[in-house]
Amino acid sequence: MNGPDKEVKFPLKDYDKFCFLKNIIKNPNIIIGDYTYYDDFDNVENFEKNVKYQFDFINDKLIIGKFCMIASDVKFIMNGANHLTNALSAYPFAIFGNGWENAMGERQYPTKGDIVIGNDVWIGYNATIMAGVTVGDGAIIATNSTVVKDVAPYTIVGGNPATAIRKRFSDDVIHKLLTLRWWDWEIEKITENLQYLTAMDIEKLEKTDKD
Repeated sequence: MNGPDKEVKFPLKDYDKFCFLKNIIKNPNIIIGDYTYYDDFDNVENFEKNVKYQFDFINDKLIIGKFCMIASDVKFIMNGANHLTNALSAYPFAIFGNGWENAMGERQYPTKGDIVIGNDVWIGYNATIMAGVTVGDGAIIATNSTVVKDVAPYTIVGGNPATAIRKRFSDDVIHKLLTLRWWDWEIEKITENLQYLTAMDIEKLEKTDKD
């Protein structure tokens, strides 16, 4: 056997509050990698409700990699929440029409880009990720954090706004993990190497990758 079926919604028997996320998503602008899971206290359908201000006319995307772990009440604030900051008023006059539709002239509301979450990322309970943020592979976002800027790979961040607490590994180990990209291996190979993935000996993982 090579682990759970990545195409099932609920990989834990008789438990429907824990899902493989890609299999419940309906919005085409939310893109989820294999084996990434979401665990919700009430209902896994809450995930899409917690992707806030993602409007079709903006067309921004939430992209999450493989093997990520996402806790309940995590929120993603997309670009539809943005207002003008380089104007005398931040009020969105133009959206109301009725004589205000041309308030912006040729100007556009600001966008900061997609939210991109790497692979093997753990996002703790009630964290918030803001528009335009990229979270690197292997990062950990602490409970209740608000992430307003990019997070480096294999870095633990926490707080509001979130700041780096520490790196999970040495720079050498991080470089080796980013080179190995184990999450892109065939599932049979991942299964064969679980004992190394759940330990701390990077040399053994490198060796088996070369065998």
